Amino acid sequence: MKQSVSITVNGVEHTQEVEPRLLLVHFLRDTLGLTGTNVGCDTSQCGSCTVLLDGAAVKSCTVLAAQADGSEVTTIEGLARNGTLHAVQEGFWEKHGLQCGFCTPGMIMTAVDLLNRNPHPTEEQIRHGLEGNICRCTGYQNIVKAIQYAAEKAG
Repeated sequence: MKQSVSITVNGVEHTQEVEPRLLLVHFLRDTLGLTGTNVGCDTSQCGSCTVLLDGAAVKSCTVLAAQADGSEVTTIEGLARNGTLHAVQEGFWEKHGLQCGFCTPGMIMTAVDLLNRNPHPTEEQIRHGLEGNICRCTGYQNIVKAIQYAAEKAG
């Protein structure tokens, strides 16, 4: 039995009939076609599916679409404004904070949440804030530099 959900994604309201067990990550990818949110481990360990749910970073593989009914979701596709990258996206570009790019959307969304809560984090706070996200390519140093860049740019 399907149920109706209404979720605002990247500023656009979407009302859909969904299976009660549909995960938010699959709603975003399969129903809405927003494939920037990646499915990595299916066990909530890697963080590549991280999105902002009502402003807080969540792993969308752990949230049912039905649980997000009435909520606002921001995905990696919703960060840039009028063709201008978000400061964290720019930081990843300028400081080479990615290699293969698979973890990047989740890292960026986690970093946006971190900077929203703590605009001037220390390196230790950044590293602690990224603990739920796994990168197998970069060694994290440039990711940390990218977040520091974004924090400095935001002032």
